[in-house]
Amino acid sequence: MEEVNAMSEAVDRTVEELDAAMRELRRSLHGIPYRTGGFKNTHDNLARDVAHLTVHLDSARGALREQK
Repeated sequence: MEEVNAMSEAVDRTVEELDAAMRELRRSLHGIPYRTGGFKNTHDNLARDVAHLTVHLDSARGALREQK
């Protein structure tokens, strides 16, 4: 049971850190002309992939809590 709690807490921290990193990226891009050089497309793909990962991690968190 302690293992499940530790894994669930690790998932919680990971989701929180991903969220904080994406907010920091958004703040960092403010005022920068990032539409040039294909960077916007790269940024959009990254944001989409991180959102997808976050949803999967959140689902895993629920599955871990059910194992208690």
